Amino acid sequence: MAPIAVSPESSSPPPAALTTTFDDTLRFYLNGTRVVLDQIDPEITLLEYLRGIGLTGTKLGCGEGGCGACTVVVSQYNPTTKQVYHASVNACLAPLLSVDGKHVITVEGIGNVKKPHPAQERVAKSHGSQCGFCTPGIVMSLYALLRNNQNPTEHDVEEAFDGNLCRCTGYRPILDAAQTFSTKAAACGNSKANGGSGCCMEGGEGGCGGAKNADADQPIKRFTPPGFIEYNPDTELIFPPSLKKQEFKPLAFGNKRKTWYRPTTLEQLLEIKSVFPNAKVIGGSTETQIEIKFKALQYPVSVFVGDIAELRQYSLNEDHLEIGGNITLTDLENVCKEAIKHYGEARGQVFEAMHKQIQYFAGRQIRNVGTPAGNLVTASPISDLNPVLMAADAVLVAKSLGNEIKIPMSNFFTGYRKTALPSDAVLASIRVPVTQEKNEFFRAYKQAKRKDDDIAIVTSALRVRLDDEGVVESSNLVYGGMAPFTVAAKKTNEFLVGKKFAELETLEGAMNALEQDFNLQFGVPGGMASYRKSLALSFFYRFYHEVMLAIGDPEKTDAEAAKELEREISTGKEDREAAATYMQETLGKSNPHVAALKQVTGEAQYTDDIPVQKNELYGCFVLSTKAHAKIKSVDHSAALELPGVVDYVDKNDMPSSRANHWGAPHFQEVFLAEDEVYTTGQPIGLVLATSANRAAEAARAVKVEYEELPAIYSIEEAIEQESFFDFFKEIKKGDSEEAFKNCDYTFTGVARMGGQEHFYLETQAAVAIPKPEDGEMEIWSSTQNPNEAQVYAAQVIGVQANKVVVRVKRMGGGFGGKESRSVQLSSILALAAQKTKRPVRYMLTREEDMIVSGQRHPFMGRWKVGVNRDGKIQALDLDVFNNGGWSWDLSAAVCERAMSHSDGCYLIPNIHVRGRICKTNTMSNTAFRGFGGPQGMFIAECYMSEVADRLGMPVEKFREINFYKDEELTHFNQPLTDWHVPLMYKQVQDEMEYAKRRDDVVAFNAEHKWRKRGLAIIPTKFGISFTALWFNQAGALVHIYHDGSILVAHGGTEMGQGLHTKMTMIAAQALQVPMEDVFISETATNTVANASATAASASSDLNGYAIFNACAQLNERLAPYREKLGPNATMKELAHAAYFDRVNLSAQGFYKTPEIGYTWGANTGKMFFYFTQGVTAAEVELDTLTGTWTCTRADIKMDVGRSINPAIDYGQIQGAFVQGLGLFTMEESLWLRNGPMAGNLFTRGPGAYKIPGFRDIPQVFNVSLLKDVEWKDLRTIQRSRGVGEPPLFMGSAVFFAIRDALVAARKQYGVEATVGVDEKGDGLLRLESPATPERIRLSCVDPIMERARVVPKEGEKSFFITI
Repeated sequence: MAPIAVSPESSSPPPAALTTTFDDTLRFYLNGTRVVLDQIDPEITLLEYLRGIGLTGTKLGCGEGGCGACTVVVSQYNPTTKQVYHASVNACLAPLLSVDGKHVITVEGIGNVKKPHPAQERVAKSHGSQCGFCTPGIVMSLYALLRNNQNPTEHDVEEAFDGNLCRCTGYRPILDAAQTFSTKAAACGNSKANGGSGCCMEGGEGGCGGAKNADADQPIKRFTPPGFIEYNPDTELIFPPSLKKQEFKPLAFGNKRKTWYRPTTLEQLLEIKSVFPNAKVIGGSTETQIEIKFKALQYPVSVFVGDIAELRQYSLNEDHLEIGGNITLTDLENVCKEAIKHYGEARGQVFEAMHKQIQYFAGRQIRNVGTPAGNLVTASPISDLNPVLMAADAVLVAKSLGNEIKIPMSNFFTGYRKTALPSDAVLASIRVPVTQEKNEFFRAYKQAKRKDDDIAIVTSALRVRLDDEGVVESSNLVYGGMAPFTVAAKKTNEFLVGKKFAELETLEGAMNALEQDFNLQFGVPGGMASYRKSLALSFFYRFYHEVMLAIGDPEKTDAEAAKELEREISTGKEDREAAATYMQETLGKSNPHVAALKQVTGEAQYTDDIPVQKNELYGCFVLSTKAHAKIKSVDHSAALELPGVVDYVDKNDMPSSRANHWGAPHFQEVFLAEDEVYTTGQPIGLVLATSANRAAEAARAVKVEYEELPAIYSIEEAIEQESFFDFFKEIKKGDSEEAFKNCDYTFTGVARMGGQEHFYLETQAAVAIPKPEDGEMEIWSSTQNPNEAQVYAAQVIGVQANKVVVRVKRMGGGFGGKESRSVQLSSILALAAQKTKRPVRYMLTREEDMIVSGQRHPFMGRWKVGVNRDGKIQALDLDVFNNGGWSWDLSAAVCERAMSHSDGCYLIPNIHVRGRICKTNTMSNTAFRGFGGPQGMFIAECYMSEVADRLGMPVEKFREINFYKDEELTHFNQPLTDWHVPLMYKQVQDEMEYAKRRDDVVAFNAEHKWRKRGLAIIPTKFGISFTALWFNQAGALVHIYHDGSILVAHGGTEMGQGLHTKMTMIAAQALQVPMEDVFISETATNTVANASATAASASSDLNGYAIFNACAQLNERLAPYREKLGPNATMKELAHAAYFDRVNLSAQGFYKTPEIGYTWGANTGKMFFYFTQGVTAAEVELDTLTGTWTCTRADIKMDVGRSINPAIDYGQIQGAFVQGLGLFTMEESLWLRNGPMAGNLFTRGPGAYKIPGFRDIPQVFNVSLLKDVEWKDLRTIQRSRGVGEPPLFMGSAVFFAIRDALVAARKQYGVEATVGVDEKGDGLLRLESPATPERIRLSCVDPIMERARVVPKEGEKSFFITI
C-alpha cells in the first residue's frame, strides 16, 4: 500500500510571471462518488492514491505499464470524438492530476462478491482466475470494452487484453469467459463460449452465420449462457452529469520538490513554457513515470497537457491530414480509419501503415493515453510511429509564445534521444501528406520478440513513387532500430531514384546499398547485429514484392514474400466428461476456485493489501551494482539526512556473524553482504523510511565504494575456468563404454537452454510486526515456505522459533520463486522490525525482484548416444551442467532432478549421467516449476531429434521404438507402473489426425518458399516426490464448530494453483458436508508446524491425505451420532450432540509418503512415488523471412489419475503449457557486457523481458485428460496425480515443431544432416532454447540471411551476455 494524496509540504503558488489564474483543487468522481482534494502530493500516481485510501483491488505488478495489473477505467468527455469514452488506463503511470474532471472506476466500483458485475462473475465461473493478482486488471479491461462497445466482435475481445498479462491461466479460460459477450456468442446459443456443444462456425466450416447474416439495422440479441448473470448495459455506472458541465480550470499545485501545472488552453501552455523552458510536458506519462521510477530523474516543474482540447483535434485537408500533437493513439487509430475512407485506398496508404503500427503499439491502456507528440519528443530509436511520419515527409508544427515554426521530420532527430524542438516550444500538430492516386506505394513493418504489446527490434516505413514508365521518382526508406535514432537509408534512397523499379537488378542493387547503409558491427549496442541487418533487408524485400504485386507484374513477383503471417481467433476445447466415471458428491467436480469471486472483485487480500499499521515503516534494499567486488566502504549518512528516513540496517545489526548466514545445508549465503559482493542485486543494507518512495530515494543516496574483481557469467566460462560448486553426482546403469563399442552408430552433441524469470504478478512482499513481549514477531509473507521463513526470522532476531508466527493468506503466483528466495526478504524485515520496534513493510519493485530473486537454472548437456540401425538406443553418456549463480540455494536438488529426467520417456539400457553445478556471478538461481525436470527432458528430446536426423528416420518413429514399456526399469532402477505414455502417444495422433497433418505439412512446405510449417509430438514423465526424503510429509488441523461449520488448516500455501479448493473438496467429501461449510483461512506456522514448502507438485497428495486422516478421526468419533440421528442428520446436529457428550471435535492429521527413499551412488531405492505423464502435439507456421511464428494448434493429453477437480487441473495444464511455451520460444534473460552497468541484468521488467500474452497461445488449444484406464499402483488421495509442474515441459512441443519447420527450410537450400556420420559443421540443425525470432531467423540459410550475417572481428564480443 502507499500514502494517500496529502502532500507533506505545503503547495507552492505559481510565479508572478504567469498571468493565468490557477486553481489548486482536484475534482473528480471515484466509483460514482464525488471527490474534492485540495492538499495533494504532486509526486504520487493514481495507483498510489487509490491503494492509499484502501482501494487495494487495483494492483501494482510492474510499475511501467507493461502488465495491466493496475488497470482502472477513466471515463471522460473526449474532445476529439465529442463523446464520453471509457478508457482503460494504467494507474501506475497516471499522475493523480490527470483525473481532474473525470470519473475513475476501479474493480471495487463495478461489483462485489454478493453482487458481482457479469464480467466479474463470468471470469470467476469460467475458471479464469488462479492466483488472482492480475485478475482485477483483466476484468477492468473487459469492462472498458463493454462500456465502449456493447456488441464487440471476437477480435475486439481478444484485442481488449493486449495490455494485460497473466502468468497462471494460459489465457484460454479468460478468453472463453470474455467471448460470451461477443457478437458471435450472441449469434449462436450453441457456441462453446455459451456452454453449448459448439457452433458450426467454430470449426471453421462457416455455417449458421448468426451475426454475419443478421440484418445490420436490427439490434443484436444478447445471449446469456446458462448459469450466468445477464449483462444489461443500462445498469452500468452513469457518467456523472455534473462532469459534463464541469469547467476545466487551469490547475497548479506542488511543494518545494515538485510543481504540477494543468493548463486548459494552448496559450496557457505556451506561457508556462516561456517561463519554465525546461518544464517537462506530459501527455500520457507513459515514458516520464518510468524515467522517474526507474532512472530517478527529477522534473521539478511538470505540465500535464492531456486536457487541452486544441491539441486533440484533427482535420482532413486536400493533400494532408493534420492531427493535434496530443491526440491519443486510440483516437489516432480511429482517425486513420476515417482518413483511409476519406482519401481512398491509394491516397490513404500512409494512414493504413500508421494504423497497422499503432495496432501493435504497446497495449490498449498505453494507447488510451499515449500521444504522437510524446512519441516524437521521446525520440526513441525503436519508435513504431516515427519512421512512418519520416517516410511520409510529415511536417511538425511547433509553437512557442508568439512564434510558430515548421520542422520537417527529416530534420527533427539530431542524435540519440535528441530533437530539433526548441526548449520553449511544444509540438502543436503534425501534418501528414497523403500519397498520390497512382504510382506511389507506402508500407510499414515491425518485428518484435512478441507480436502484441512489445517494443520493436527493427521497425520501418518504406515509400517509393514511380513515374508512368515505372522509374523511381523518389524513395524514402526509413528504419528504426538500426541506428541511435530513426534514420533514412540514404544510399539506398539515392540508388533507387532513376532506376526502373521492376528490374531485378534494381532489387539486387537496393539490397547491396542497404548493406552499406546498415553495416552493423557484431558488438553493436542493443545486440542482434545479424538479425537486425537481416530484418532491414527482409523488410525491403517484402516491400519490393508488395509493390510488384500492386503494379501487376506477377512474373517478377515473389508473391509469397509479400504476405505477413496473421493468426486466427483463438479457440479450444476440453473434455468435460473426463471425470464422469468416478465423480462423487464433491470430488471429481469442476468447482470454481474457492476465492475466484473475491479475486475478480478485488476483495481478495494479498500481502501488500494488508492495512497499514500505526507507525509502520517501509523498507528499500541497497543493492550491489557490481557482479563481483570487494566492498571498500558504505556511507549511508546522506540517506539518513533525508526527510522521512528513520534508520539503516546492515550486517552489523545481526546478533552474530552466524545469524547472517542461511541456506541449508551449506549456509554459504549471507542475508546482507559482508566484505564482498558476488553478484549484482545482492542486498548490502536496508533503508527504512515513512513511505516507499522516501525509502527508495534514500537507498539511492547510500554510497558504496567497490574494488572490482573478475566475474564469471555463463556455463561455458565456468567450465573453462573450472568454477564449480563442490558437487558431483552420477547415475550409472549398465556398461555404456562397452555398449558404444558394439553399437552401429555413435553420435555426439550439445543441448543448451537458457533460464526463465518467474514473473509471478505479485513480487516478493512481506510485513514484519514486532510484538511488545518476549521478542515475539508476526510476519505476513508472500512465501511458499512459511516454515523456513519462521526458522530464519527466529535466527536473525535471536529468539526461538516458537516466538515467530509466519502467516500466508495467498500469493499472487509463486512457481517455485517463493520457495527459498522469499526467506531473504522476510528475515531482513524481521531484523529491521526488531531494531526499530516498528512494523516494517516491503514489496519489491518488479526491477528489484528480477535482479534479486533468481531464475530457472540455465542448463547445458554434452551427450554421446550409441544407436543401432534399427533405431534402438544402446547407450547414453551425458554430462549435465547447470548455472547455479553465486550461491548454492537449491541448485543441487535441481541438478539431481535434471539427471533423473534426462532419459525422457525412453529405455536406454546403458547409461552414465554426471551432474555439475557452475558457480557464477549472477543472482542465485532457484526453484522454478519443474525444478530441473524440464531441463533434463529437453536434453533428452534434443538428442532424440538430432540422432533421428542422423539416422534419416522420422523422430516420431524413433521415439516410439525407444519408449519404455510397462514395468521396465528407469536408469535409476525404478519400475514404471501405470505407464500410459505409449497409449496417449497413439491417442493424440489419432485424435488430431497426426499422419494426415504430417502429409499436409510436407505438401505445404514443398509449395512455399518463405513459409514453413512444422509438427512435433512430445511425451513427458515427471517424477512426483521431493527428492529430499524428509520433505515428503504433511500435517493438518480440522475443527468442527457448534454450527456445523468446519475450519481446516494445513501446511500448504495457496499461490493460485487451487490447493485450498482441492483441500476444501477433500474435507467436504470426507465429512459429507457441502463445500460452503468448509473454510480455509490461511496457512500459519502456529496451526501446522514444520510444514514442507508447497512445491514438487506433491502438495495435494501430502496435505490432502493429512486432511483426510484428520477427517477420518472425526468421522470415527461422529459415527455413533450418525447411527443414532440417522443418515440425514446435518453436521450441525451431529456436532451439537457430540459436543454435549464432551467429544473432541478437533483432529490433527498427518501423512508421509510411503515406500520412497533413493540412495545416490548405489543407485538403489525408489526415487519417486509415481510419475505424472502426458503427450502433446503442436503445429506451427513460420515466416522465415523475419523469424515470426505462430502455433496453429496444440493438443495436450495428460494422465492425472482420477482428478479431484478437472477444472483446476485443466487450468494448471493450460497455464503450465503456456509458461513452457514462453520458456522454450520467447523468454530470454540478457546481461550487459560493458559500460557502467556491466554485469547487470538488462531484462528487468516487462519492457525487455517478454512472457507470452493473450495472442501468443495456440490458435486451436485442446486439452484432455486420460480416461477409461485403470490405475492399479496409484495410492494417492482419490488416486489423483500431481499436476502443477508436469505439463510445463509440454510447451517444448512448440519448440520442436519450430525445429521441424526449420529443418524443412534449410533442406530447401540443400542444408541438412549427413545420415550415418557424426560430422561436425554439416547441415545438422542445433537449435538452442529459447527459439526466439532471432534464433529462428539465424537458423535459416536463404540468400538474404547469408548476406546479412555479421562476423565478429578478433576479440569482438556481443553486446549482451547470455548465461
